Amino acid sequence: MGKYSIGIDLGGTKIIAGVVNKETGEVVGHAKKHTKKEKGSDIVIQRVFETVEKAICIAGVPINQIDSIGIGAAGQVDRENGVLIASPNLNCFDLELKRILEEHFNMPVKVGNDVEVATLGEMRFGNGVGYNNFLCVFVGTGIGSGIVINGQLMRGANGTAGEIGHMTVDGGGRPCECGAYGCLEAYASRTAIEKRIKAELRRGESSLITSILKEDDYANGTIRSSHMKKALEQGDELVLACINEASDYLSSGLCSVINFLNPEAIVLGGGLVDSIDYFYDIIVKKTKKKALPTAVSSLKITKAKLGDFSGVVGAALL
Repeated sequence: MGKYSIGIDLGGTKIIAGVVNKETGEVVGHAKKHTKKEKGSDIVIQRVFETVEKAICIAGVPINQIDSIGIGAAGQVDRENGVLIASPNLNCFDLELKRILEEHFNMPVKVGNDVEVATLGEMRFGNGVGYNNFLCVFVGTGIGSGIVINGQLMRGANGTAGEIGHMTVDGGGRPCECGAYGCLEAYASRTAIEKRIKAELRRGESSLITSILKEDDYANGTIRSSHMKKALEQGDELVLACINEASDYLSSGLCSVINFLNPEAIVLGGGLVDSIDYFYDIIVKKTKKKALPTAVSSLKITKAKLGDFSGVVGAALL
């Protein structure tokens, strides 16, 4: 058995692949690409191939020491058959990831949900170490969570446990990519904040985001977490208001989960949390203020230790 495995984090915004030492959790080489989901699943898969091949090249590890591939994909997965059943955030449905990757790389492949594998990474090598009951919540293109109870990752009867992003926070409210209305993800994800900013700009509000996007060649029209961070650092009032609104909804969602599950710890990650310290800080403050005092008296809220690599490391451990 090889010492290394390849972990792939396939998200709605970016693909990260890494060669991981399974004994230590060290990512010895990695590569990133934008997902470009708007171009369709064939292009997404091709970009996964390219990202993995680049990561292997950078790692410099002999291929005979790499014995498997794990991939965490945003959406609902059939773990047994390795199929991405439905992923609105990737615009992919019934995608046979296991078959496609095994045929291309000629090594065994396991498939999991992106947040599930990120939780595995934090549980084994990150800020979940030492806790038997904790929650990982990742905020990026969407919002998802992994739930660990008595040291075991809970998947639920049909594998959908942890879909905190589809908790209803406003009945009949904003439409969500899942087809429902009023989901947390439609109010507190990076995508939701982006839509909110763009809507306000169309109404005539001013923002530094316009000039920041221009400096980045308009970034294909996408307002990324890094753009929001830059605007906040320059005192942009519109971005601040949209971030604050999102934090209100997210903290309320976390409060409900804390009161219901009473975890020892919550690990927060994802592009929005990693990029914007203010967003993380205000979420922690609001969540602890809203939840039951007893439930938060010893609760530890922390950032994901592995950062961008939570999903990569966890996928390699599948």
